[in-house]
Amino acid sequence: MNIVYKVLISSWDIYLDVAAYMLFGFLIAGIIYVFFKADKIKKYLGTGRIKPVILSALFGIPIPLCSCGVVPVAAGLKKQGANSGAALAFMIATPESGVDSIAVSWAILDPVMTVIRPVAGFITAIATGIIQNFFGIEDRVNAEFPHAQEAIGCGCSSTDCAVAQKENQSKQKKIVEVFKYSYGELLSDIEKPFITGLFIAGLITSFFPHDLSVWSNNHQFASMILMLAAGVPMYVCATSSTPISAALILKGLNPGAALVFLLAGPATNAATIMIVKSLFNMRALVIYLSMITICSILMGFTLNLVYYLSGIQASISMGRAGELIPYEGRLAAGIVLAILMGYNMIGNRFKVHSHDR
Repeated sequence: MNIVYKVLISSWDIYLDVAAYMLFGFLIAGIIYVFFKADKIKKYLGTGRIKPVILSALFGIPIPLCSCGVVPVAAGLKKQGANSGAALAFMIATPESGVDSIAVSWAILDPVMTVIRPVAGFITAIATGIIQNFFGIEDRVNAEFPHAQEAIGCGCSSTDCAVAQKENQSKQKKIVEVFKYSYGELLSDIEKPFITGLFIAGLITSFFPHDLSVWSNNHQFASMILMLAAGVPMYVCATSSTPISAALILKGLNPGAALVFLLAGPATNAATIMIVKSLFNMRALVIYLSMITICSILMGFTLNLVYYLSGIQASISMGRAGELIPYEGRLAAGIVLAILMGYNMIGNRFKVHSHDR
């Protein structure tokens, strides 16, 4: 019983640190999603081997879609003229980052990781897209995936997986839609993997060795390969991967290995791998996985070098932003977020039961 209590307390402490930042991040994500439609960028992504890739990666970084929610959007982009490299870049940049995960990164990681994370995602996305456009086989998508998350067993909890978008709304309706999307669809998509991530972070905090730094620093490449192996098949969204990485860094894991997990985990899982092969072709899948592997490890070594040259110890700088909010504020935000998650879970359960009938 004491073991369970210890894990729950560790998870609760991490939850309080991120709750206020999550509420803020979701709000900004909702504003971007409602007022900036992902499917409207297709006109920029058709011609050229490099420019469309860069634009799609730029567009994808702030958009809040999980690794399966991005699939129907990418399929639509490709079907309506985006080249394969641009579509692949969008599929990598979007789930690896997002304003919601950036806010959580600021709360429980540190400024260096918060900046490097989207930059690394952007570099990985454009490298993959450019390689695909120069060395891949261009073909047009033959299928649409309006319910991809259901067909492939996606980890999203929402039935729509944050894909549906409404057009021709008044400003008042759009404002309402911002809140419905932020604290309804988006939160529903994230809440289950996020809670799982918190629990895993609690386990790491409670049971991992107190000092991984000696092994981690002496075996940087091995630690990155280990985190890559953990992240590739696992369904973990950008937000839920953050507390896991923070807990590992606090235990002494080098930040480069944690970054590998932050990049590989959200962009790859068994479902996404199947979809990339179906949506593109086998060569594109090989390029996709190879470039994520190469770029994440290179960015991991780069990040370790940044910390080394700056003299910053990552395990000490982690989580300072969360402490800027008084405990009362963190507790209030935690209660509000918990109520919203509970409301969504109950609502989604009723929807499932109604659908079954």
